[in-house]
Amino acid sequence: MSGTGTGADAEAAAAATDADAAVETYTASVVGGTGFTGGELLRLLAGHPNFEVVQATSRSADNMTVGRSHPNLRDLDLRFSDPDDLESVDVLFSATPHGVSMGRVDDYFEVADTVVDLSADFRLPEAAMYDEWYDGHESPEYLERAEYALPELNRENLPGADLIAGGGCNATATILGLKPLVDAGVLGPDSGEVVVDVKVGSSEGGAGGGAASSHPERSGVVRPYAPTGHRHEAEIEAYLGLSVSFTVHAVDMVRGASATCHVFPDEPVSKADLWKGYRGAYADEPFMRVVSGGGGVYRYPEPKSVAGTNHGEVGFELDPGNRRVVVFSAIDNMTKGSAGQAVHATNVALGLPETAGLEFGGLHPVGSP
Repeated sequence: MSGTGTGADAEAAAAATDADAAVETYTASVVGGTGFTGGELLRLLAGHPNFEVVQATSRSADNMTVGRSHPNLRDLDLRFSDPDDLESVDVLFSATPHGVSMGRVDDYFEVADTVVDLSADFRLPEAAMYDEWYDGHESPEYLERAEYALPELNRENLPGADLIAGGGCNATATILGLKPLVDAGVLGPDSGEVVVDVKVGSSEGGAGGGAASSHPERSGVVRPYAPTGHRHEAEIEAYLGLSVSFTVHAVDMVRGASATCHVFPDEPVSKADLWKGYRGAYADEPFMRVVSGGGGVYRYPEPKSVAGTNHGEVGFELDPGNRRVVVFSAIDNMTKGSAGQAVHATNVALGLPETAGLEFGGLHPVGSP
């Protein structure tokens, strides 16, 4: 047979070549790459059509392969390097503990056009809030410049942002659940009461989670670890304008954050009002699902349903006898609550397709997430 193709084949090949040439690629680095969040970032960026990961740093694993720390990434041809020797990149992702980025942000901007921080260092808008909820702030001049990463909340301010601050996973789950009620006027600074109970997996404690995260201590628990005063309350107050009663339990799962919000509105609401509010808020959101009392086994949001994905699920039930709305929300704390949120926000900031690199839809059936 002849080796020459048809005219249509040639046109298709030329179009494919043009399309490949049109794909803009950005270089990226991950500072703090051996942690769970760093590994999740590397997983997402390695599969992203617009990113080339050129550096991942770690003091403890300097010159070791990424696959040694993250066995799911054994095919990634990359070794960890010293975080003091940062390479010039388009986007630097920092997955370090709280306090590191605020001390190195000047260094980061010397080597990168865009900095995406996944710690708590820039996620609150005012220095006074860091004085109240953390231990102050080393670089408060950057707070006004930073944009909160959650696109469902802050999409309009993300395009062109060069300092992106990832939201806390417990705050993310809660904000996604309550935002439609705030938008609909059911909740506000001076209206309604909210009690939030969040249950989270062990990965929230990070790769060095300490004695309480060891398997014999963590297995089988439903442990209140932050009955009051959790720092993520600050984000809910800052970005929804709500003061909430907030409790967090550690439970026997690896990935996931599940928020149950007991909402007591000042005025009665109907089931139709709730459907209108939640559908209106999330109908056009690529990663949000409204799951509320349907058929089948998974009738309400569950972390298991979104494990490994950037999806969030929200749902609700009405308790008219107690004038209560029960709101449920579920995310993967590692993805939607951290690395996936960061990549999603960066896509928006750079003008890339929002779902790029985040298309994975999860698994079913699957064991404990």
